[in-house]
Amino acid sequence: MRILIAEDSVLLRAGLARLLSDAGHEVVAAVDSAEALLDAVASLTPDLAIIDVRMPPTWTDEGIRAATIVRAQHPHVAILVLSQYVEERYAADLIATGGGSLGYLLKDRIADVDDFLADAARVGAGATVLDPEVVAQLVVRSRHRETLDALSPRESEVLSLMAQGRSNAAIATALTVTEGAVEKHVSAIFAKLGLAPADTENRRVMAVLAYLEGAPR
Repeated sequence: MRILIAEDSVLLRAGLARLLSDAGHEVVAAVDSAEALLDAVASLTPDLAIIDVRMPPTWTDEGIRAATIVRAQHPHVAILVLSQYVEERYAADLIATGGGSLGYLLKDRIADVDDFLADAARVGAGATVLDPEVVAQLVVRSRHRETLDALSPRESEVLSLMAQGRSNAAIATALTVTEGAVEKHVSAIFAKLGLAPADTENRRVMAVLAYLEGAPR
């Protein structure tokens, strides 16, 4: 892939560039500000942009706000957000756009380099990759708490795994149940949430998370 890195920490920026290059990817640019990110995306049209949430000048949410702009103006560019925390408002906005090719990972929870590279590749290939903690925080703060409370404990587990982008087969493995049992839980979840099952994994994830955050579907 052709990858653009937007990270204000010079050490992390250089480390990511080396890691990705060693894995066979082309790092087309490594920038340190949201403004430079937007300029680079427009001029270089990367396949994937890896973006830090906090960037100059205030080191608050410039990076993820820029990510939402990239998502809107360059929908062909896959986005992988790296952060030390969940920026809930913009995370929900990004997720609600749908279409896959989106990741949101927490830096402190990345424990394996190979897993990170695999996640980056999945996002670049069109998948949705969300850290479970991101999903948990969005669910907890959902404006549809009463409806979510109608789910059984097992359905809640399945919903969380769905929102992480896992297939029915992967959910079955994680919960040590049959795939048929998972399919029944998924059908029940959609029925209780008032959502029709979608054809693809990404559309399913987006529909569920869009509902949880009250975004347009």
